Amino acid sequence: MTFSERLRAWRYNLVPDHLIGEVLTKRWTDNAIPFAALVATVAVFGSLIPGFFKVASLQDSTRQLGEFSVVVTGLVVVMLGGGIDLSVGSIFALSCFAAVSVFFIFEQSVWLALAAALATGLAFGAVNGYLVGYLKLRAFITTLVTFIIGRSLYDILVVSFGSKIQMSSASSDTWDFIGDGTVLGVSIPVLAAVVLAIVTHVALTRSRPGWHVLAVGGSRRSAHNAGIKVRRTVFFTYVFSGLCSGLAGFLIACRLSGAGPGTGLNLEILALTAAVVGGNSLGGGRGSVAKGVMGAIVVLVMTNGLIRMGYGTGTNQMVLGLMLAAAVIIDIRWMKNRHKVLNEVYVAPVYLRMSAAQSAVPGSGTAYELDNRLSEADHIGLGELEGPEDVILDRDDHLYCGTRHGEIVRFLAPDYRRSEVFAHVGGFPLGLAFDRAGNLISCVGAMGLYAISPDRTVTRLSAETRRSWTSVQDDARLRDPNDCDIAPDGRIYFTDSTKRYDAHDWALDSIENRGTGRLLVYDPKDGSTTTLLDGYRYANGVCMAHDGKSLFFAESWACRVHRYWLEGPKAGTAECVIKDMPGYPDNINRASDGNYWMAWLGMRTPSFDLSLRHPDMRKRMTRRLPQDEWLFPNINTGGIVKFDETGGIVETLGDLAGASHPMVTSMREHKGFLYVGGILNNRIGRYRLPDADQAWTSVDSYWGKAR
Repeated sequence: MTFSERLRAWRYNLVPDHLIGEVLTKRWTDNAIPFAALVATVAVFGSLIPGFFKVASLQDSTRQLGEFSVVVTGLVVVMLGGGIDLSVGSIFALSCFAAVSVFFIFEQSVWLALAAALATGLAFGAVNGYLVGYLKLRAFITTLVTFIIGRSLYDILVVSFGSKIQMSSASSDTWDFIGDGTVLGVSIPVLAAVVLAIVTHVALTRSRPGWHVLAVGGSRRSAHNAGIKVRRTVFFTYVFSGLCSGLAGFLIACRLSGAGPGTGLNLEILALTAAVVGGNSLGGGRGSVAKGVMGAIVVLVMTNGLIRMGYGTGTNQMVLGLMLAAAVIIDIRWMKNRHKVLNEVYVAPVYLRMSAAQSAVPGSGTAYELDNRLSEADHIGLGELEGPEDVILDRDDHLYCGTRHGEIVRFLAPDYRRSEVFAHVGGFPLGLAFDRAGNLISCVGAMGLYAISPDRTVTRLSAETRRSWTSVQDDARLRDPNDCDIAPDGRIYFTDSTKRYDAHDWALDSIENRGTGRLLVYDPKDGSTTTLLDGYRYANGVCMAHDGKSLFFAESWACRVHRYWLEGPKAGTAECVIKDMPGYPDNINRASDGNYWMAWLGMRTPSFDLSLRHPDMRKRMTRRLPQDEWLFPNINTGGIVKFDETGGIVETLGDLAGASHPMVTSMREHKGFLYVGGILNNRIGRYRLPDADQAWTSVDSYWGKAR
């Protein structure tokens, strides 16, 4: 390796560029900007204003924050549902008036005052919800009208009954405690806001109605087509917002023990600014309560800070307007360009210098020399199949394979001319194996590990494993489960080819060539899935050794085969038994003579091997060229290799003309025939093995003869 290559390897293998893309895919990264704004705002005003962090100052500010956050929480739910509520300020003011009127004028209990405030908010929220949700009026105009009507009504009531409120002698310790008291140093409005925020967050993220709100906000038409009652969902978002404004109105009524002309004035502007500055989308469907609370803190700290620094109302309004404009611009631009940013940074290739391989060219005289025997294979299901990635046969000689349409098809013995859909699994069924009870186990791309019983019942066995502590990306989910095999004790060993890409993005994984594949085991006794090995370049085929004490698995992009020991002094360790192959290994299965069959899904090419030493070139390629012009592993032609227990190559088979089986992803020996599958093929091949045991079957090899 030259010095420049060594530098290139250090740069691309040691610098974790891929972490940037993984971080940006996270939903919580949307919180980064509002959180940074929050920290900056508190730091700036905390340093400029003397006594900003004193207990008395913080308690007074947090009381306002509690009331304000309650209003913002309600508005956020409306925005998540795809709406907007400009009437929160007038509802807030009217609810405050309702509470003080019941308590001071009618001299009723505190709890009746709370009920009056909530009823006021409920009534206005229901009006907004009915007009916007059921009558489908424009949310902006509708809530603007209710804002004007509500504000006008409030002004009339304050002028008419303000003096009676001020002259009342009604009092209550409970009223005063809600307004001025604390619990462990925390004011009641803050406690109410925290409880409301937690409950709302849980409801939005963990309950069916919450999911409906997000679905409606994302796309009302899609939500309707999915069976969600869109009108009712929109109606209840406005009802909830009204109730929140009603609760906040009661809290400020207790704190001020009155209502004046300035109550709730411009609150709708403050609340909307807080929700948007926090990162909640005006388009709906994207945001969270936490973002709204962060935005509320930013807005309240900034407005109060400017007032304490001597700036007037005009300055406050201008700053709020600038903040709102900036937040809207960032939201729109980020939503429009997020995928472009991810495309620029997510794919992070590494440096790899592949060792020279022996030639597979006919006449080369190497152990890997391909012949043309597979061209003599017969066709099964020609034109009826699309993508039979793996094939397997049962005790009755019936032939099974998965298809690209999510079905497992069964061809009936003895001539395999008749076929039926054995089961519809969904996804893309890949690796197949039969357990002792006759259940068909399948790795389903992007879905997980599944079992199909003899009566065709489909059961999901596993879709995730434990998440590793050091992973930024959620590596618990099985993204590309590929091949599986079953140990004598019933445990299912299978591969997850890559943790960074879904099955259909295998080309990106090959271009990046980062070790993200792993070997896992599913234990049917307790239903657990455990990661055994990690860090392989596209972990692929799995096959139990004949003695059941170890297994072989393929590492496709590294052109290697490894042996993992289940028992003995090497238990829990893996060793490479075949390396530097001229082809990319795929599924591995037992042979009748005690050896093992292995598929080559494609052959190495000098051009791609060279590109692996130039990660910068591969990075530019994925950014500047359309996908159909990318350079990635050749999977258009392959072959079949037989190897022994030590990894020694016994023989190879190929189809040089590409007429029958141009690419191979699996093969299964059964009663003297080799059945061949390919993920890009439209048929299954059937090749006679002249020297094979004519009575041998893989099912008997694993589970013994049927009784």
